[in-house]
Amino acid sequence: MKLKREAKTLKAKAIASLKRGLEAFNNHDDDGRPETVLLMLQHACEMLTKALLLQKGQNIFDKEKGTSIGLERALNIACSKGWMNAAQAGSIRVIDAMRDQAQHWMIVVPEDTLYINSRALITTLDEILTEHFDDALADNLPVRVLPLSTQPLPDFLMLVNREYAQIRDLLAPGRRARDEARGRITALLAMEAHVSEEVAVSKRDLDRIEEAIKSDTPVEQVFPRLLTLATNIEGEGPTIRVRITRDADAPAVRYVSGDDPAGAAAIREVDLQKKYHWSPRALAEKLELNVNKAKAVRDLLRIDEDPANVMVFEFGSQKHPRYSDNAYRVLRDAITPELVEQAWREHQERRRR
Repeated sequence: MKLKREAKTLKAKAIASLKRGLEAFNNHDDDGRPETVLLMLQHACEMLTKALLLQKGQNIFDKEKGTSIGLERALNIACSKGWMNAAQAGSIRVIDAMRDQAQHWMIVVPEDTLYINSRALITTLDEILTEHFDDALADNLPVRVLPLSTQPLPDFLMLVNREYAQIRDLLAPGRRARDEARGRITALLAMEAHVSEEVAVSKRDLDRIEEAIKSDTPVEQVFPRLLTLATNIEGEGPTIRVRITRDADAPAVRYVSGDDPAGAAAIREVDLQKKYHWSPRALAEKLELNVNKAKAVRDLLRIDEDPANVMVFEFGSQKHPRYSDNAYRVLRDAITPELVEQAWREHQERRRR
């Protein structure tokens, strides 16, 4: 297959980073090893995904900024075009989410967790090379490579349950191992990328999950997405292929109600941002009111007093209220010209007082 010049360059960079990642994985020195593996594998993912887009004739530069698009946007394009399936994108997103935490804060990735996700990623990269580049990893690695592991490939659900029990033990009174526990929680959250297109590990999520585990909340209520996954293993030895996909026999995910998000361990920050997505200005425009009159109506109807309607997101020192579709429906159904006039009159009276 004749490759386009830039695609060829990025493909070479992807394979080079993959080799360095595998070299780090098999290194006998554990200091900084997981972080190095994640950094190299994530770079391999981004380079190969962008090489795929370029080879298919897709622009990878943001028209306004003039800079290369990020990995998440590249994955969305590849999936929308049918060049990559959800399981393949999921294996890449997990490595990306773990790398993000390793680079910008901290994460604790147990050995078998690192192995199973790295092995799933290798399967994905090999499939992309085979299907779209008429190539294979076997043609880019030396024949002297010897696959070796001191432990069997773990079952995904067994891994999740074991990690959950380990985190609970680390959070027990007197252990003083909170940082390690939160690092392991971060790794489990990152693995939700196998089934979710958006995975953001926030401090609020970590706090909520930590409290839920301390309260002996069952794992299925805290990590409902992970319990829908299963490990699909084909072949053995050098030809083994690992895919982490949805379990056909798994029960449907039942999310805890968002009406009281502060007490719902299963609700993630990204889920909350989807639920509460109306800014005050956007909500006012949807209701065809100006911002001040929309606030007057919200005050009259006490919209902000109901947690099902509003949530305040904190970004540093700034606080941003966001409203749900429920708030919009309540306002839409209640608004009349007379009610708006009454709300505005009471609003002005309060300001004068």
